[in-house]
Amino acid sequence: MQPKHLMLVLLIMILYGSSYPVGKLGINTIPPLLFTALRVGLIFLAFLPFFRFRLPEKRLIKPLIAFSLIMGIGTYVILYYALERLTIVAPIIIGSQTAIPIGLLLSLFILNEKVSFKKWMLIIMSFLGIVIIAYDPRIVDDKFALLLILGTSFFFALANMMARVLNNVDTAVLNGWHGLISFIPVILLSLYFEGNPLNYLYPIDGVAIFTVLHTALIVSVIGHAGMFYLYKFYPVTTVLPFYSLFPIFGIALTYMIFDETLSIYEVIGGILVIGSAYLIHSENKKELN
Repeated sequence: MQPKHLMLVLLIMILYGSSYPVGKLGINTIPPLLFTALRVGLIFLAFLPFFRFRLPEKRLIKPLIAFSLIMGIGTYVILYYALERLTIVAPIIIGSQTAIPIGLLLSLFILNEKVSFKKWMLIIMSFLGIVIIAYDPRIVDDKFALLLILGTSFFFALANMMARVLNNVDTAVLNGWHGLISFIPVILLSLYFEGNPLNYLYPIDGVAIFTVLHTALIVSVIGHAGMFYLYKFYPVTTVLPFYSLFPIFGIALTYMIFDETLSIYEVIGGILVIGSAYLIHSENKKELN
């Protein structure tokens, strides 16, 4: 990878890692459903000048709707409920890496793809890491929070599976419709469960506004656009292993923002989870070569 592209992918991983502690800052002021609605709504507005309500091929409309709802309601909403519920962020960042082994399991049961013995061992290694993290005294009594972490990973893996069908859809069209389709049900749910949005948005809180703009425009728009740019030069198998770095940046930023240190459970569990994710990426690269 060229040095300029290497710098770009590292910057993107820093942005991805920052979305967790920055999201935690936002959730302290804005409730999860409203925060999600603001995020996807801004994504829609950012891509509106480029996609202008253009539709993909007719056969791709249903997968696009499914992808948007799974990503918007399944991934984002559950993630922000997890951030709201837990006082610590690191387990959520580490747990996000279980999306990779969960994706393998979904491929096995839904797409009938084969999973090698080595990958099975790595899947077990990843979930063993989560079990170890679950014994952290700070979350051991909150098993529902752990389910939220795994739920976020499950829906993210499912959304990625749907995205395979949409890989030829124009980036602006995909993200524009994703933002709009996600926004409508999430804002309705927010109005019903959380009440008047102005109760949380007025008077304007500078930190809250920054967190929404950061997650929507910097992480979702700039970060994703950067990844699509890299895919023009390199195969997916070259870029994907770098995803194992964003938890490291995320944990470092969490320490800087919240002075949150890792427990021994998070260190050992994190090594198993992140290590297995990296090794699964490496195995995928070998198989394609």
